Amino acid sequence: MSGHSKWSTIKRKKGVIDAKRGQLFTKLTREIMVAARQGGPDVEMNFRLRLAVQTARGNNMPLDNIDRAVKRGAKVGEGAEAMEETLYEGYGPGGAAVLLQAVTDNPNRTASEVRNVFGKSGGNLGEPGCVAWNFESKGVIVVETSGDTSEELALLAIDAGAEEFDLEAEQLEVTTTPDTFEEVRRQLEETGASVVRAEVSMVPKSTVALDSKKATQTLRLLDKLEELDDVLRVFTNADFPDDALEEYGNEE
Repeated sequence: MSGHSKWSTIKRKKGVIDAKRGQLFTKLTREIMVAARQGGPDVEMNFRLRLAVQTARGNNMPLDNIDRAVKRGAKVGEGAEAMEETLYEGYGPGGAAVLLQAVTDNPNRTASEVRNVFGKSGGNLGEPGCVAWNFESKGVIVVETSGDTSEELALLAIDAGAEEFDLEAEQLEVTTTPDTFEEVRRQLEETGASVVRAEVSMVPKSTVALDSKKATQTLRLLDKLEELDDVLRVFTNADFPDDALEEYGNEE
């Protein structure tokens, strides 16, 4: 598994930090609202909303909060808000691409905050389109495995529509198209396998290898960007060395 993939897995394990900052439910609410506004409030007909609701439930978000977020996003009842989804693009200290998904009611404020973080962290906020071309929407499913089940799960995923897989140690990472993501995940879950991560993500077409110093600086930048209330997700094509990832994973 590449340093890029390991970063995604470690980042998810550290996600509890968002909850401690009181940010996690805010980000989940905004994702649900935008999904409901774009595709309607029916989770059976709206794939993005269904995925957002599943993520919220997986993070123990109360059902009442989820229901209110759906209604607000679909402009049902009182409390509807005008939220705008925006992409920001830039470069980290080592030249790796950075792509952000944000949802905001004040684009000028959010752009200023994002630019400030890039500038203070040794990166650069770029123009629209400068790095987005290097990312494509893919389903990513990471499953815990043992030696005797790894190959069986990988073949099952391919038969269910997965594009490719990457096996390292006791984890299997499966890549799908957005259209086949749910079916592949369902079939893997039905085997009883432990799914560590399952999301539709922006996956880089190519990666940039960083030395330890630039990797650490880039990881700091990504952390600071994710701390911004308006930022939902941060993606990069950086390939991090193991020593930098180990240090990052052990940080509180």
